[in-house]
Amino acid sequence: MLEHDEICKLIPHDGKMCLLDKVKSWGINNIICATNTHRNKYNPLRSNDELPMLSLLEYGAQAMAVHGCLLADMDGFIMKEGYLASLRDINFADGLLSEVESELVIKMERIYAESGNMIYTMSISANNIILASGRISVAAKFITRK
Repeated sequence: MLEHDEICKLIPHDGKMCLLDKVKSWGINNIICATNTHRNKYNPLRSNDELPMLSLLEYGAQAMAVHGCLLADMDGFIMKEGYLASLRDINFADGLLSEVESELVIKMERIYAESGNMIYTMSISANNIILASGRISVAAKFITRK
């Protein structure tokens, strides 16, 4: 549905820091993205040639940002900025993300939204194996499109 270059135009991340390859589908309360950027040895989140599972939080946050921007555009707004407000019940698989050879599928479901405050559940998997899950809250600021 949306490819990497289109995603980079929506969120404040560009180049290699834009970690999502594509948006597979999205609706009012959910978005599904996919990527292989975790396999790139030049991934900006790597340290000592390793990418920890903790990095999956950034993948989830970027999917939320894309979803927020798509929804804002639908309603005639621009999502100017967004901040992670809280993380709850976060679980990670053992091992390193850099050792995962399959495509990542990032599923985010919006379970609450009011006045720029949003809560999403996150499920990130590879080959139908859950690598990360939990709830993420975001506080966002929207402005009217001119």
